[in-house]
Amino acid sequence: MARKIIAALADSTLFLREWIVNPQRTGSVAPSSPQLGAAMARWLPRNPESFVLELGPGTGAVTAALLKSGLREDRLIAIEHNPTLAKLLRKRFPHARIITGDAWEMDTLLAELSVPVEAVGAVISSLPLLNFPKAQADALAEKIRAVLEPRGRLVQYSYHIVKDRSRGTDDFRLLASQIVWWNLPPARVHVFQK
Repeated sequence: MARKIIAALADSTLFLREWIVNPQRTGSVAPSSPQLGAAMARWLPRNPESFVLELGPGTGAVTAALLKSGLREDRLIAIEHNPTLAKLLRKRFPHARIITGDAWEMDTLLAELSVPVEAVGAVISSLPLLNFPKAQADALAEKIRAVLEPRGRLVQYSYHIVKDRSRGTDDFRLLASQIVWWNLPPARVHVFQK
């Protein structure tokens, strides 16, 4: 128990430090709660062979929830912009494909993997899309649509809990929306389908 508390404090400290350095990219002052991670992980693809692309995994709080919910680590691809956080993720999830890079370059990054990945069953996004201009969010959504399998899902959360849709999701069908109160701050999880 003490080890978990120490790890959580270390993650929170690292996250806060990285937020101070670049608040637009980090988007939050604290890692996602286990409750938020579980709410996102509910929407994993049914096919266990499908890849899952995680955008902005940070310290890996949602990543851990995805694996706890049954995602095989070798089916996880994560793109983290922050090199410090990406290094931490590689240590924690050695069988996942952790890419240090920009989510907006996902098409190129997926094609450059040693075994290129052309399609994923779900995109799990912790990116702070409201911190970016609408045109930039729309460009990312277009790339997400291109990489998703037919009927693939985009799972995105936002701290703007009263907002009906996440930025950049106009061309997706809204499947579900849920507020996770046990998160700092509370967040709304949106689930969209291609």
